[in-house]
Amino acid sequence: MTVSDQLHLSTPVDVLLIEDNPGDIRLTQEAFSQSHIATSLHVVNDGIEALDFLNKRDTYEAVPRPDLVLLDLNLPRKSGAEFLEELEEEPPHLAHIPVIVLTSSQAEEDIVKSYELQANAYMTKPVDPSEFIATIKSFENFWLEIVELPPAGDGYD
Repeated sequence: MTVSDQLHLSTPVDVLLIEDNPGDIRLTQEAFSQSHIATSLHVVNDGIEALDFLNKRDTYEAVPRPDLVLLDLNLPRKSGAEFLEELEEEPPHLAHIPVIVLTSSQAEEDIVKSYELQANAYMTKPVDPSEFIATIKSFENFWLEIVELPPAGDGYD
């Protein structure tokens, strides 16, 4: 089922947020809660938890396959770049999940490396809370209303 189908059926779009900053998590949750799009936001705090979530390991056995991943680069234990590197080695069905980097880094080397590691987009987090929420809403508009995402499945469930 595509995101467009989900929107019409009011089936929540599953988004995995990989973020360790409580303030950014709260702002992201707030932005999604203000949306007219039914979204289920799942949060993990580092790349290790994210890989466990995607592979349904340990406490994540019953989680849904995310339609999108929002990834911070600056994470404890396993950074966003390390997560992207390992994601390339995971089963092929995970490669169909778009990964959007949402980070505070504006460093050219981080942008280039993220795209080299197959990130689908790179967005810089604004410092101002209202601008941050506006950025998330722009993300929602593009990725959840305009873009056609691959259907869930391919051995995930």
